[in-house]
Amino acid sequence: MIVAFSVTPIGVGEDVGEYVADAVRVVRESGLPHRTDAMFTSLEGDWDECMEVVRKAVAALEERAPRVSLVLKADIRQGVTDGLTSKVESVERHLSG
Repeated sequence: MIVAFSVTPIGVGEDVGEYVADAVRVVRESGLPHRTDAMFTSLEGDWDECMEVVRKAVAALEERAPRVSLVLKADIRQGVTDGLTSKVESVERHLSG
C-alpha cells in the first residue's frame, strides 16, 4: 500500500514549515519507505503501519496547533512492493521510449 498524505496546522500563521517538519520527522522515524515533496509525503507499508504513521504525524501537529487538516490518498494493491520506486520508473520508461 502507498499512502500520500498532507497535514497542515491551522491557526498558527502563514509559515507552517516548522510544524510540517514535526510530521515529517515522525515519518522518517517510522522506518517505512517514504518520500516528501512540496505538497505530500508518501509512504509504503501495510495498512496498519501506514495508518499508525499518519495518526502519529497528525498527533505531532495537534500538540502545537489548535486545528489540523489532513488530506490522504491511498493505493491499496496486494502483492506490490517497492511501489514508490517502480511506479515512477514505469513512467520514466514510457517517457524515454
